[in-house]
Formats: sequence, structure tokens, C-alpha cells
Amino acid sequence: MAAVVGIRDLSRPAVLALWTSAVAVCYYAAGRVGLLRRLVVEGAVVTPIWPPTGVAVACLLILGIRVWPGIALGALFIVVSLPAVGLDAAGIVLGNTAAPVCAYLLLRRVGFRTDLGRLRDGLALVFLGALTAMLISATAGVCLLVLAGKLAAQDFGLVWLAWWVGDAMGVLIVTPILLMLYRQRRPPRMGRWPEASIVALVACALVPLATRSHESLLFLVYPLLVWAALRFRLAGSMLCALFISVLATVTATQRTGAFERLSGVEVMMKLQAFNGTMALTALLLSAVITEQHNTRRSVERACQELAEVLEHLTAGDVPHGRAPTDTDEGRRWAGGT
Repeated sequence: MAAVVGIRDLSRPAVLALWTSAVAVCYYAAGRVGLLRRLVVEGAVVTPIWPPTGVAVACLLILGIRVWPGIALGALFIVVSLPAVGLDAAGIVLGNTAAPVCAYLLLRRVGFRTDLGRLRDGLALVFLGALTAMLISATAGVCLLVLAGKLAAQDFGLVWLAWWVGDAMGVLIVTPILLMLYRQRRPPRMGRWPEASIVALVACALVPLATRSHESLLFLVYPLLVWAALRFRLAGSMLCALFISVLATVTATQRTGAFERLSGVEVMMKLQAFNGTMALTALLLSAVITEQHNTRRSVERACQELAEVLEHLTAGDVPHGRAPTDTDEGRRWAGGT
């Protein structure tokens, strides 16, 4: 409750400064985690998944546009911590700040709801928040590298693609999980824990086998995603997607399993294609299932209310909470009351 009160009091300078600093710390911490696993593509270092973009978009959706300086500050700390920082640092920080802000504005424009309870919300996050908005950071960053002489012009396309997909993957995987955690008010019912434990055990056994097998068995993870989405919707599918993407990224950067004996470009293309399709499947499937679940509950409530009204009408009573009509008055006079 204290966190909710603090968010509502962002108009106060001290509270705003506190939340902005928290956003900067979270962005920087997510960046350091993302840098633990990197790929070299045409001489440029890229990350298959860039978590800070997901953190930034989630913070903007939860806290509002006023905390954007925290994103810029966190991006600046990450850039200056890297070797060979030049004049292109300011442009990269600007691009990494503008992309999440653009994602936030686009999502607000289409009426995005943070519960991701509709298919349209999942589609908006994919196509507007991830694929469209992250064009800004990728284009700005790679163009500045070319202008600074750190990247050859002929390598622009591959590096740009790797940068763009890495930023988009951060939004597709990290943002839904953070939004889910923010909206979670109480733990799941105790009756769900046994099945959740079984799903976790199956994931711990199946995912390492699929990612580290030399027979390229990555497709085995999709039944697990479907199971998690059907039974636990967004929470189950996105946590499974995060676990799968992390293990796949570790395997790819180690050049083992399905990624063995591949060039740097081939590893990047295979990994990002797998992570992208897997995250899209998890997010959109859980959104469809959640929307159908909410629709069914609405229909059940409407049917229950209709049954209550019909029961009262059959008994000759006025339903509770409804004012008497002229017809009711006439019925009473005709009955001699």
C-alpha cells in the first residue's frame, strides 16, 4: 500500500526524485545483467536480450511519464561504464531514452491496459511497444557507431537488426512480468501450488535438455508454454518464457548444444528468431486465454443476474434494488391491495 500511495504522490518533488532515482538504479542493474551475456556481430558487441528497455517501459506505464529522467540517468551510467566511450555516448543515451518514451506514448494512445487482459493489449505491446518504438534506439545507436568510425558502413544492417531485436525482446519478456508483479495483490491459492510445482519441475528438466541438445530440440518448449498459459495464463507463460530465453541465451553465448559450430551471425539469427517466436507465442496466447476467461466470467455474471430477475418476476416480487414501475402499481391495485 505504501508503494501505491507513493506513486499517487508523484506531484511532490521529493517523491518524484525518489522514484526517479529508483528507476535509474533498476535500469542500470538490468543493464549490468544484460551485459553478462553478449554476442559479437561483425565486430560489434550486442546483447540478445536487453532487459533495461523492458524495465523502462514498465516503469513509465506504472509511474507515468514524469520518471523519464531516471531512464536517461540509468542509460548514461551504463554507457559510461563501457570501454571506448566517445562523443556518441550522448546520442546513444538519447536514443535509449526516447524509445521507451515513444513506446509509452503509443500504448497510451491506443488505450493500453496494464493487466494485459485483452488480445489487443498483447498486440499493442508487441507491435507498438516493442517492434515500432525500439526502431528509435536501434537506428540512433547504430548510426552513431558508423559516424564515429566504430562500425563499418557495410555492417550496418546486421548490427542494426541485432540491436533492434535485443531491445524488442526486453519489452516482450521483461515488461509483462513487471506489470504482472505490480498488479499481483496476493499469492495464488494454495490449491494451485501443486500443479505450479509440477510445471516448474518439468521446465527445469525439459528446457536444459532442449537448449543443450545437439539435435536441435528447441521446439520441445512450446508444449510447456501452452500448458503454462492454459493453466496459469500470463504469470505461467511469461515466467516460462523468461526461463527459456535465459537458458537459450546462455547456451548460445557458450556456443554449445544447438548453437555449436555456428558463426557469430548464425548464432545471433537463430537465437533471436527462437526467442522472438517463443515470446510472441507466450504473450499472445496468454492474452487470448485471459480475454476468453474474462468474457466467460462476464457472461456467467449476466446469466446469474438474469436468473435472479426472472425468479423475482415469477414470484411476483420486485427485484431488490429496482424501483417499482407503473405496471407494478397497477398489478397491486388490480389485486385489491
